[in-house]
Amino acid sequence: MKHSTKLSLIILIALSAAVLEFGFKATLSAQIIVTLTGTLMALSMLVEMIKTLRAGNYGVDLLAITAVAATLAVGQYWASMIVLIMLVGGESLEDYAAKKAHTELKALLDNSPQTAHKLTKDGETSDISVEEAQIGDKLLVRPGETVPVDGHIISGSSLFDEASLTGESRPVQKDQGDTIYSGSINGDGAITMEVDKLAKDSQYQRLVQLVKEADSTPADFVRLADRYAVPFTAIAFVIAGIAWFLSKDPVRFAEVLVVASPCPLILAAPVAIVSGMSRSSRNGIVVKTGNVLEKLASAKTAAFDKTGTITSGRLFVDKIVPTSGTTKEELLQYAASAERSSGHVLARSLLAYTSKQALKPLTVTELTEVTGNGVSAKLNEQTLKVGKAAFVVSEPQKLTLPNQTSIFVSLDGKYLGYISFIDKLRPEAAETMQTLKRHGIKNLLMLTGDQPQIAQKIAQAVGITTVKAKLLPEEKIQALKDVPKAEHPVIMVGDGVNDAPSLAVADVGIAMGAHGATAASESADVVILKDDLLKVAKAVEIAQDTMKIARQAVLIGIFICIFLMLVASTGVIPAIIGALFQEVIDTVSILWGLRARFSKEK
Repeated sequence: MKHSTKLSLIILIALSAAVLEFGFKATLSAQIIVTLTGTLMALSMLVEMIKTLRAGNYGVDLLAITAVAATLAVGQYWASMIVLIMLVGGESLEDYAAKKAHTELKALLDNSPQTAHKLTKDGETSDISVEEAQIGDKLLVRPGETVPVDGHIISGSSLFDEASLTGESRPVQKDQGDTIYSGSINGDGAITMEVDKLAKDSQYQRLVQLVKEADSTPADFVRLADRYAVPFTAIAFVIAGIAWFLSKDPVRFAEVLVVASPCPLILAAPVAIVSGMSRSSRNGIVVKTGNVLEKLASAKTAAFDKTGTITSGRLFVDKIVPTSGTTKEELLQYAASAERSSGHVLARSLLAYTSKQALKPLTVTELTEVTGNGVSAKLNEQTLKVGKAAFVVSEPQKLTLPNQTSIFVSLDGKYLGYISFIDKLRPEAAETMQTLKRHGIKNLLMLTGDQPQIAQKIAQAVGITTVKAKLLPEEKIQALKDVPKAEHPVIMVGDGVNDAPSLAVADVGIAMGAHGATAASESADVVILKDDLLKVAKAVEIAQDTMKIARQAVLIGIFICIFLMLVASTGVIPAIIGALFQEVIDTVSILWGLRARFSKEK
């Protein structure tokens, strides 16, 4: 039975018993109803406590069960009912703080390829589900479509976006004979492929399986209140036992335990955590479960994907390098004029750049796009070519080729220069790393599928010292598992489908969800709704502030409880009055915990 259902049932029974006793003077009936309810609830709590102990954990349940049993034993049934309402109410609130379940598997499955275009013997195509694709089948993949299963190209060539699988921001050229993977996106040319693996064995489904494995072994984390449970319980039993021994009255034992009821421990932390989650939401940060804040607050390591996380994930014009006799403006005009009708990712980046420069395109005719190579056009009866070096000039080996994504330009066979592209750093990336270090996260890692030289350059620019490059998704998981225990909890920040397994296996997975893949967002414990990496540091700051307030609220409640236990041990506080005093303690704890919601932003 859910805690919220239990709470509703207990309140209903309490109201019914109150009507019987105070409305119809049926005191015995009310006592029987409350006693039976309290006994059943205590037994239920006992079963939960045994399960908790078997799992190797401990909590405040023993003290709660003893308080209920003691008050019932000495006839203080209304005191036990008040204690029950507060206990189950606290548990319901805790459930609310952690009720959002992960749905990453559903998100991965929803985003996985669903259909394929199978080529028949007569050259026609028929749509089939990806599960029907058999090894050796020939499939057509049109421009812009997702590759349905793993295979190799038998006809055509194209650029493929594999960022969702490898984290590599550059589109990858694939020609006849090259392997292509399910989940990658075809660029500008239709290709025919032969199936090499069934859908269940293909790359995308491997990602799904990795998330399943990671999600089946979540990291254990002790609740904040449980850390204080053992000493607090021991103190309560010692004071109650001494009071009973000195007074020779078992009622005194119940009176002390009622005041010692661990409502502040159960209520204070969840209230603070829910408040911290609310504060996070106001800052564009969705925290999915309550204990995530506790892990964030004590994190010692932060690992980052590169593409789309530390960098923008989009290609921008970097260098414009004309040959002698050609200006940068002319080179841009030539390139933009030829590329204006192309759907190529580099063409889009180039046109966006030239539009900002207010450069007017030249009038060209006979535009022809040669798949996988570039664009050819006529400019004043001269042939203008833009694209790969081998397409643009007859002797590309004589050119000094840049070590980054570039397009080359020629006019009537005369080489005019090249334009290179880069994936830019997020402007806030370096500040994010500095802020995390100030908050105690000293161990910063970059885990990327990109090339080592590029990764090292990016890491150095933002202040990350440890870099692991050319990693597949399963290798990223292993890198996270290799982090020493002393450097846990570990935060993993990513944005692509390829990051989903890593986000799931980390102590705290943070997804840059503004433009990221749904699967990555659903796999994560925290989702950044705004395209701002600095929000990662903000999430840590809020978490640390929240847990500080939560600890204060718990300790305030404990100290007040101990004071009242000492007073109750003298016999001056009846059990029902002690239970009502608990309301005061609870109110103080709740109000203090609510400070986590309204803390002033720095």
